[in-house]
Amino acid sequence: MRRLSLKVKLTLLYTILMMAVVCGVLALLFSLSSQELLTGVQARLEREVANAADDIGYEDGMLEFDSDIMDLEYGIYLSVYDSRGVMLYGRIPYDFDNSVPFEDGSIRRFQWGDTSYFVMDMYCRIEGYGMTVIRGVTSITEAESSFRITLHLALILLPLLVLLTALLGYFMTGRTLRPVKQITETVQKIRKDKDLSRRIHLGEGRDEIYRMAATFDELLEQVENSLKREQQFTSDVSHELRTPVAAMLLQCEDLLEQKELDEETREGLQLLWKKLRYLSQMISQLLELSRADQGRERLTREVLDFSEIAQMAAEAIQERAEEKKITVIWQIQPGIRMLGDETLLIRFWMNLLNNAVSYGKENGHIWIRLYTENGRICGSVKDDGIGIRREDLPRIWERFFQVDPSRTSQESSGLGLSMVRWIAGAHGGEILADSQLGIGTEFSFRFPLPADM
Repeated sequence: MRRLSLKVKLTLLYTILMMAVVCGVLALLFSLSSQELLTGVQARLEREVANAADDIGYEDGMLEFDSDIMDLEYGIYLSVYDSRGVMLYGRIPYDFDNSVPFEDGSIRRFQWGDTSYFVMDMYCRIEGYGMTVIRGVTSITEAESSFRITLHLALILLPLLVLLTALLGYFMTGRTLRPVKQITETVQKIRKDKDLSRRIHLGEGRDEIYRMAATFDELLEQVENSLKREQQFTSDVSHELRTPVAAMLLQCEDLLEQKELDEETREGLQLLWKKLRYLSQMISQLLELSRADQGRERLTREVLDFSEIAQMAAEAIQERAEEKKITVIWQIQPGIRMLGDETLLIRFWMNLLNNAVSYGKENGHIWIRLYTENGRICGSVKDDGIGIRREDLPRIWERFFQVDPSRTSQESSGLGLSMVRWIAGAHGGEILADSQLGIGTEFSFRFPLPADM
């Protein structure tokens, strides 16, 4: 049941409830109708026998009978007998045993073969003639047979009723849950496009679903406003910190150029300069990401030699890799050109390669690949370092998240991969990560290849 959709579940519930109600009502009706049928047959028999007394007369020494006695009104056979039991007029069923003794005013039930009968006798005194007996006979079996036909017809129509109820229930449930489908689709689009400006906008309505949609829209409004305030705060703080940090960085550089500094002071200044440079780079990336979130970061696109950028990045990272005895191996297809922002694409490569070095192991390797395939630019950066736990993979793109802060606190701000993912998306590309703990990590990416290149 858990795998069924809510629409199917409600349809099944609606159908089962409707069928239970219908079957219960039909069972009650047929039960009451069976009793009512017998009661009705007895009432008609009693009425017809009583009316037959008006159809008998005596004139000129002879009994006279109205022809209505011979009619089979409601399937009731009427016959008239004298006081000795001799039939004077009327008709009886062909298989009826007419030897049944007379009994005034009572309705009796008899069974002959497969047929049941109600029999009623009424003594009637005819003026000038004397006593006569009027007998009414009607078949219960025929009446019950008609009832059974109705019952069988109902049982035949019941599956059709079940099917019709299920179809109507499915249609009605679908219409009822249509707003829920719209809510679900809107949420999915928000997740996919990361666009908090979307709203459900179901319109006016007073039921629970419409109120839920309105509440959800209000929640989205609050979340969007909170996110905008956070983005604005991040942008403002990054912008305000950028200038004093840059000034301190320049001051350190000026001081380091002085030759009269003693060795201890110089080492302290060099450490401070490294820290300020790290802080400046982090602020710069944070400011760019904040502007990207607000849609204010503009790309300066031009036709670039992407292969050359990759080659430069690979050569630039070699010195840092050699410090950890990591071998950098690259296979770069020459002459791959693309339309993009040179500064951002350089940062794209450097962030990926710095990440590979940071999480690489001594005497390890870094493999760089860049090639074209099926009209797309494809590439990857792979290492045989510490790897990433499977449950941490989705989080590596989060800002300030670090797989192993103890190893990278001095080297990484936790913004590098967030920046890489944004740069890839800004250029119409995508990047994926695959990793095994203790074995290594591979980042693979794809960019569109312009048709005229």
